[in-house]
Amino acid sequence: MKGLVHIYCGDGKGKTSAALGLAVRAAGRGLRVLIVRFLKNDDSGEVPVLGGIPGITVLPCVRSFGFVSRMSEEEKQEAAAWFDSLFSDACDRAVREDYDVLVCDELVGACSLGMVDETAVLDFLRNRPEKLEVVLTGRGPSQKLLEMADYVSEITMRKHPYTAGVAARRGIEY
Repeated sequence: MKGLVHIYCGDGKGKTSAALGLAVRAAGRGLRVLIVRFLKNDDSGEVPVLGGIPGITVLPCVRSFGFVSRMSEEEKQEAAAWFDSLFSDACDRAVREDYDVLVCDELVGACSLGMVDETAVLDFLRNRPEKLEVVLTGRGPSQKLLEMADYVSEITMRKHPYTAGVAARRGIEY
């Protein structure tokens, strides 16, 4: 069976939850899942739970750089080099260890912020093993990433307790 490329994007909450739901379902069917996270740290509630599910491997966030908007140019370069290497290592491992699903959480955002080389991502997606399903999450996917995907789901914020003005600007009433 051919593995597909999924993108969960948009300004709403739930992109990671959707990707992790897919990962849990895949593991429940006996598939092997590798999860790698970008622009995050290990202080997230799902990390210890996912690590306990047979068939799921979560790569640890060994380094945390904070918000890109607060980084100096030197810190951005250091972070970009780190995240490029993380992406490369995760792809190598997914292929070498014959995983069925690779979830790259916040990779779309990392690409849009210049923290991961999008050309490398596109090259990997084009040349990955045929059976490898790949899930990407994050805000602001480029047109090239959207064209590469088989599935694109956009999660839109409709209501948020701290940003009601966003909904109003969109003409949404609630």
